[in-house]
Amino acid sequence: MERSVAIERIEGIVETVENETMPVPVREIWVYGDVALGLDPIDRLDVYVTKDILLRDDDADREAEFVDSLGVKGVGKTVRAEWADENPDLLRANDNGYAAPEKCLAAHLLPADEPVHLEVCNSSFEDNVTQRLEGAISRDAYEQILDPRGVCLWVDGQRSEEAFRKLRASEFAFPTLPDALEMLGLDGEKTVEAAEAVESYRRRQEGTTVRGDVV
Repeated sequence: MERSVAIERIEGIVETVENETMPVPVREIWVYGDVALGLDPIDRLDVYVTKDILLRDDDADREAEFVDSLGVKGVGKTVRAEWADENPDLLRANDNGYAAPEKCLAAHLLPADEPVHLEVCNSSFEDNVTQRLEGAISRDAYEQILDPRGVCLWVDGQRSEEAFRKLRASEFAFPTLPDALEMLGLDGEKTVEAAEAVESYRRRQEGTTVRGDVV
């Protein structure tokens, strides 16, 4: 993907969150990896969204209605019923038949069949970077590490025009991935192995992908 196209995509994501009803409340939008590093073209556009967990909204008692009409449970509990009313074609469920917030967000925010990855979590990007690194180390699963080289573009309803300007101008300076992981506490001897695992995992991904985490 050309860099200019990638930035157009993320601008579109921010504008959508600002102007449209989302399946769950969104608090932060970040980009990380290739686009944050200033590469052109980029292999994949990596986007991180911090969401609030929707425990129950005013229309939770309508769950049975959505089960009957759309065959999906949890509407009004895991995703907003208002959003499902407006976007029934974008409602997505997990393997257990419950509305999946991360899949619903991906369906609403991402173009189809483009090299874009969406990470969705209730925790902020910086906190989840640490959580994922600790988990990857304990399970010896380095491919699950979240690239810490990210840029916050939108938080709590406020867009960072300065961050967008620097992103367009490729002005952000980041260390290599091994160096970034070492700064976070990964043993120096393992940083190259871990970085290679992350890059190998990314290269194997195709089209639009999404991952949801709860921390």
